[in-house]
Amino acid sequence: MQAAAALTDLATPVGEPVYQLRNVGKTYARNAIVALEGVSLTLTKGSFSAVIGSSGCGKSTLLKIMSGLIPPSTGRVVLQNRPVTGPRRDIGMMFQQAVLFPWRTTLENIVLPIEIRDGKGAAKAAETQARELLELVGLKGFENTYPSELSGGMAQRASICRMLITEPAVLLLDEPFSALDELTRDFMNMELQRICTSRNATAFLVTHSIQEAVILSDVVYVMKPRPGRVAEVVPIDLPRPRTLDMMTTPKFGELVEHIRGALDKEAFK
Repeated sequence: MQAAAALTDLATPVGEPVYQLRNVGKTYARNAIVALEGVSLTLTKGSFSAVIGSSGCGKSTLLKIMSGLIPPSTGRVVLQNRPVTGPRRDIGMMFQQAVLFPWRTTLENIVLPIEIRDGKGAAKAAETQARELLELVGLKGFENTYPSELSGGMAQRASICRMLITEPAVLLLDEPFSALDELTRDFMNMELQRICTSRNATAFLVTHSIQEAVILSDVVYVMKPRPGRVAEVVPIDLPRPRTLDMMTTPKFGELVEHIRGALDKEAFK
């Protein structure tokens, strides 16, 4: 586990550490089930990282720990030099479904976190920022529409705005585009890259798609089957900005095959 932690640190892009996990483990059922064991990773300012592994390897558990929704059984979780002991306003979370309230307009959905945290007056004051975010994601003019009037991709773009409105230090993404068709998903991945780059955002993605992990990430963490551990840390040395055309290049194919081989190796151990 120490070797894996050291490899993780070496493979992490150089920069200011924002989020750090050290030897994080999680057990359930009175320690009878080990979901995670000895997970160490570092996210630096402006980096995009992804974790990939088979179903049941602990990816979702890892994201819940990072978001503060559940505590680790062992290890240490630190965001901006402060231990993560519960949900925090500097952690942004995006889920597989948009989860927009159907009775609220797009604008009202985006400022909802501000309203919950600071009241309706603060939410009203945040509308200017919300409109700027809507323009950033290409939804200018849809401020007063309702979720039923938005396509799946548009609803997820609104969710991105809602995540960004609180200006979080780290964005945690739980397969946010998995429910979309392939063309829309590719488009949204490029939009996500553009938005993260424009805001120098630090992002961490859980995905089942090797191609998605490679096209978006600076680093891909390959997880072992349960108990979930980091089996390999793969730096993605493709130039930025990434384009969909890169997915047809030999270098991209080599990275995808390397990660697929690492997953297969762990699955059949």
